[in-house]
Amino acid sequence: MKLGSEAYVLTWDRLRVFAAVARHGSVRAAAETLHITGPAVSQHLHRLEKEAGCSLVEPDGRGIRLTHAGRVLAASAQAMVDAAARAELDLTNLGGLVVGPLRIGAVASALRSVVPRVLQSLTDRHPRLEPEVSDGEAAQMIPALHAGQLDAVVMESWTHAPARTPPGIATSTLVLEDALVAVPTEHPLAHLASVPLTALRGEVWTSCPPGSDAHEALIRLLHRFEENRASVRYCVADYATQLQLVAASLAVALVPRMAAAHTPEGVQLIPCRPAVTRTVAVATVRGAETPPIQAFLAEMERSCRSRQP
Repeated sequence: MKLGSEAYVLTWDRLRVFAAVARHGSVRAAAETLHITGPAVSQHLHRLEKEAGCSLVEPDGRGIRLTHAGRVLAASAQAMVDAAARAELDLTNLGGLVVGPLRIGAVASALRSVVPRVLQSLTDRHPRLEPEVSDGEAAQMIPALHAGQLDAVVMESWTHAPARTPPGIATSTLVLEDALVAVPTEHPLAHLASVPLTALRGEVWTSCPPGSDAHEALIRLLHRFEENRASVRYCVADYATQLQLVAASLAVALVPRMAAAHTPEGVQLIPCRPAVTRTVAVATVRGAETPPIQAFLAEMERSCRSRQP
């Protein structure tokens, strides 16, 4: 391409950066995805516009949006990024080596009970594997997975409040387990073999924070059983902390069996009536399962099978 009397050639680095800007809709998000600075992204955009000989983005409030020329170029740039990703995946799969980064997101209960043991086993067998782990909720982690910022997500989904995944995301179920009601040992219901959910009206609850799958599942469940004024006063992401609040007679909780392995003194766990169930699954991008991802999924499945009675 020419601009004035100078000749310019569109470069791969700048097209890759532009594709990220177009995909995420902002310089900041593109910089975070590519692990470079915002000014570096802006510099690539400026130079790319010189190479293209036209404006590719324009101000939109505090952000930017693509011009018509930008939208045309973005399609080609994204096609190149996709082709490069496929080539990298083909080369990785060709060797079948379990090496390099493995970026995992996981809900806290799985992160505490299963994931560390799985990663220990994998790194013992594959010392060149480089796992990275962060905790969170499906609502935040699945978009990061879809955007290529994570390789696998260990997520939860409650039967009466199922988590949703976008097209292109595959899920492999690891565990289907019952949830238990945790009450203080001196609670009037503590002696029951199972507790009807209608008997829990008026209780003070502890749960995961609003916006989490577990919190939404609890609220829906309580509303279903005519508890329209559910009192969830203690919102903490960690089930171990929730159980400590129960032990202190401050609240009751709904706890998945996986998270109830180490229950403190002063807490009684009782099955619900009717049963409340939770699924734990691994989500991946369909068709992008590299050898490290495949190894992680296989080890997670093996570890969860070995834990089942």
